[in-house]
Amino acid sequence: MKNHILGTLYGLAIGDAMGMPSELWSRNKVKSYFGKIDTFLDGPQSNEVAKHFTKGQYTDDTTQALIFLDALIANDFQPDQQLIAKKLIEWADRIRAFDNEILGPNSKAALFAVKNGQDPTTITAQAETNGAAMRIAPIGCLFNSNQSNALIDYVWQVSQVTHASDVAIAGAAMIAGAVSSAMEQKSWDEIMTDTITIYDQALSYGSETFSPSLKARLELGLTYAHEFSDDEETFAKHIYDVIGAGVLTSESVPAALSIAYYTKTVERCAIFCANLGGDTDTIGAMATAICGAKQGVDQINKNYIRIINENNQVDFNHYAQFLLNYRERVGG
Repeated sequence: MKNHILGTLYGLAIGDAMGMPSELWSRNKVKSYFGKIDTFLDGPQSNEVAKHFTKGQYTDDTTQALIFLDALIANDFQPDQQLIAKKLIEWADRIRAFDNEILGPNSKAALFAVKNGQDPTTITAQAETNGAAMRIAPIGCLFNSNQSNALIDYVWQVSQVTHASDVAIAGAAMIAGAVSSAMEQKSWDEIMTDTITIYDQALSYGSETFSPSLKARLELGLTYAHEFSDDEETFAKHIYDVIGAGVLTSESVPAALSIAYYTKTVERCAIFCANLGGDTDTIGAMATAICGAKQGVDQINKNYIRIINENNQVDFNHYAQFLLNYRERVGG
């Protein structure tokens, strides 16, 4: 299991770092500027979001996932929203995330409210962006796929510090659930079936919105995956044009799940997402984490792992061991 936990963590970081340079650029602009991204690159100075990062560095998607784990480890994996918020704010202050374009809009607003002693619930209840889903993949490592109720409840507890809408919680639960199923070496069709089931269960959590159905969009994305199985460019265009590649959970989560299903490996998935256009780092982080969970770290490109290790101050083995210990403790 530790092999697959490490696969999840490295997959998250690889998809995030590969997608960083093209983050929030249109598909046409990505093609015009880069041609094709097929390796780790510096963030262009002309990209207001990516210009703070260099080759192989992951962004706030992976950083926030690790901050969540730090908060959970410090409290024996009992979710404490105040502790999570405190650690997020400390990090945001340290890197001036409130001043620079680093935090997502809902996370920034919610954390700013907490920092100023205000109640963030009116913000979190309406949060439909993908901040909860982008950082949730490691939580999927904590649970067996037959523990979906416990997984959803845990996702709810750790996410509502910044996101407490039905769509944000359901989207995050889908990503965590996909990781959980992928770790058990289920087939890709079984992983998607489990993920859709989790969506139906998780939608009762959080404040009701009028967001599009993640389930319907995922089912459409999977249809495209079959229809264009031999035409990656056409598949990518349909994901970008129809499912959507923006920062809303209703776009990025079904896009990421469809892409993971289509690409299947960390290397192909990371490259695909980096060239998609839109929220490339976040879609890459979510999709590639799922691929990494299924492959395991021993099947991931060793050069990719080396680049992540050399360009980020992180010890994934440290986090993987804590995740494994909890999983074994709760019967995973």
